[in-house]
Amino acid sequence: MKKIKGRMDESILVCVYYGPNGERLIKRGHKLASILDCPLYVLTVDPLPFDEFDAEKSGYIERWKELCDELDVDEFILRDNEKKSSVRAIAEVAHNHNITQIVIGQSPQNRWEEITKGSFVNVLLRAMTFIDIHIVAIDRTLKSTEDTTYEKGVRAFLQKNEEDYRISFTRSKNNLYEGIFYKEIGTDFNNGIFKFVNNDGKTCQVHITEDIVTGKMKEPPNVK
Repeated sequence: MKKIKGRMDESILVCVYYGPNGERLIKRGHKLASILDCPLYVLTVDPLPFDEFDAEKSGYIERWKELCDELDVDEFILRDNEKKSSVRAIAEVAHNHNITQIVIGQSPQNRWEEITKGSFVNVLLRAMTFIDIHIVAIDRTLKSTEDTTYEKGVRAFLQKNEEDYRISFTRSKNNLYEGIFYKEIGTDFNNGIFKFVNNDGKTCQVHITEDIVTGKMKEPPNVK
């Protein structure tokens, strides 16, 4: 059960995009929300539907969700398959959640790069009134820890053998999960990442090495 915030006249929205700086922005927004004792929301916007995200994007989304849970963020908002401009999407979320302050990163490497020219903030201010915008300087020395490049995702399945989980590319009654497999570029084997939705409705991803799941895999309830 979430703690009732002390100040409901303030509400903070953190806007993040893919890259290692997203976590820094969320933590900055959390620090500000803790000082004000007010609700905190995190938003990311993408024109693609979620099931078309590549492995890297999916990884960022899952990490942000985990961080939001750890910090007791009121809501993580993913506006996927978004046809509106980023400004209109932010403005709509801000209106729906009575946002009074927005935290956004200043980096030419992400979706909010117009900030460096001032135009993005001006458009944002025209779209919304009485909202403070915090522009956080990004540490450009930060680099993604994910250096592996993947091919475009393909439909795949997971099967349970006696000793391990194995990826398959054909439909079968023995399949436990259906999802998307992202193969590492430059390998002749089925090495990469498999993304799927488990029985609890949570999006998961596991590493595949030569067709086999490496690392811990939670048993689905129907496996004996």
